[in-house]
Amino acid sequence: MTPPLPPMPAPLPSPFAPEPLRIARIRQETDDTFTLHLDVSGRKDGFRFAPGQFNMLYVFGVGEVAISISGDPERPEALVHTVRAVGAVTRAMQELGRGAMLGVRGPYGVPWPLAEARGKDVLLVTGGVGLAPLRPALYYLLHHRKEYGQVALLVGARTPENLLYRQELERWRKRRDLQVLVTVDRAGPEWTGDVGVVPALVPLARFDPARTIAMVCGPEVMLRFTVRELHRHGVTDEQIHFSMERNMKCAMGLCGRCQFGPDFICKDGPVLRYDRIRDRLMVREL
Repeated sequence: MTPPLPPMPAPLPSPFAPEPLRIARIRQETDDTFTLHLDVSGRKDGFRFAPGQFNMLYVFGVGEVAISISGDPERPEALVHTVRAVGAVTRAMQELGRGAMLGVRGPYGVPWPLAEARGKDVLLVTGGVGLAPLRPALYYLLHHRKEYGQVALLVGARTPENLLYRQELERWRKRRDLQVLVTVDRAGPEWTGDVGVVPALVPLARFDPARTIAMVCGPEVMLRFTVRELHRHGVTDEQIHFSMERNMKCAMGLCGRCQFGPDFICKDGPVLRYDRIRDRLMVREL
């Protein structure tokens, strides 16, 4: 009699399979931007990530998109993403309510160089929704404030109404160990702050160019002009790091959607040092 075959081993979970998580809270930041707090209480150790990493968020029946994690890396019990509704998936995400399920894969990607920046001045420069990917880095810097030199946050938005985390910005501005500079492209008479582009804030920031790490996130045109201003003040290409958030489909370098020259942003980024990508940024439509 032929002996029975041994049982087949259980299939390994697919790296493409999203983990379903429930939306615990939603906060509307601006007309088209919102912050999701996802319930990770079912995970033993919560959700751990490094500042600058991203997740793939999946709206069931619609699709998935890459979104940077925007919460506190030292609070693994809270998984937070700030999302701008600009496409089919993110608009569908905006329609979800508290208690709805969202698929999550991650975390993925190369984080901000916080270890390299230890003992140095740190300059955070953001435009548009670029503050969301940089907020975890700022949280980390504030948690470990004594390990760093001067820390300056430069924030830009189209209008005062487009500023993210306005209440938090006010709290940060009151800290004596953090310089916060905010500007908008245009504003009404009620706005008493700076008006202009983000790079114009660089001369106002307190930092020693010889010992500074700059972390920049925003539209590519803003990145180019910020680099020019940083150069004028003595910051070199090797000291500048960008978050290159581009269209990602798989997050594992298989689909090629985020290829940027020889790099795949999902695997080699999204944080990349400027001297590595400098020449490619000048090539149209790359």
